[in-house]
Amino acid sequence: MTISVGSKLPEATLFQIGANGPERVALGDKLKGRKVVIFGLPGAYTGTCTTAHVPSFIRTARGFAEKGVDEIICISVNDPFVMKAWGDDTGAAAAGITMLGDADSSFTTAIGMDFSAPAIGLTARSKRYALLSEDGVVKVLNLEESPGTCEVSAGETLLAQL
Repeated sequence: MTISVGSKLPEATLFQIGANGPERVALGDKLKGRKVVIFGLPGAYTGTCTTAHVPSFIRTARGFAEKGVDEIICISVNDPFVMKAWGDDTGAAAAGITMLGDADSSFTTAIGMDFSAPAIGLTARSKRYALLSEDGVVKVLNLEESPGTCEVSAGETLLAQL
């Protein structure tokens, strides 16, 4: 099933690094009763993800907060160690963006955002998207046609839609 506006996001267990190492994060708990932006991308430390997508949400984090967004979450099909390092290296963590790993691609697959490009070494990765969720229901969904571009899924585009 590919999510669309009006879809309820599925329950999922993602991972982050906490004070004592890897921690499970129940996505449903983060979404319940809250306004949350989620953006997904093909991979940590990859070109467009690092130079365009994450920076667009760093630039717009304050604007989202002013519009009542409780949290911005970046999800990638990477392990939580990589997501933590990437969040630190890009400044996303310092900007308050939550970096969550979907290491087995179960959430990404459940929402129909998975793709593979084995010719360039990407298997079971995430399409590039951004969405606004209110109480776990998708209110706005911006999906890129190509994983190498970041226009409709950029933070500025989503912020302008709120």
